[in-house]
Amino acid sequence: MPVHWTISHPQRLVVAVAKDPVTVADIEQYFAGVTADGGMAYRKIFEITQTPLAISEDNLKAFGQRVMFYAQHGQIGPLAIVAASDESYAQAQIFANAATVSRPLQIFRELHAARQWLDAQATPS
Repeated sequence: MPVHWTISHPQRLVVAVAKDPVTVADIEQYFAGVTADGGMAYRKIFEITQTPLAISEDNLKAFGQRVMFYAQHGQIGPLAIVAASDESYAQAQIFANAATVSRPLQIFRELHAARQWLDAQATPS
């Protein structure tokens, strides 16, 4: 499974890491798993520093639209995307531009900076 995630209900935090080429099905599985486990409203870190994302621009935009759907049906939490390479950073930017919902979202080059920012965000109730 290219996308691994853990959910901490006490901290209201989801941490996801992609380590292999990621497909549309992998991201859909992540969305479904986080939703089923009750973590969609939690703060999230999604790290893509060690993966060559194999997702097209159209699919990244579609994921942004999916986030907008989730936002219409409940709260979604702040998101910190960690993207070290220029390619992964550009892909994260495409997603961020398509996921125009009312929630904090930032893209970082380093996990430490992402975690500091996320920890400063309000924990969703």
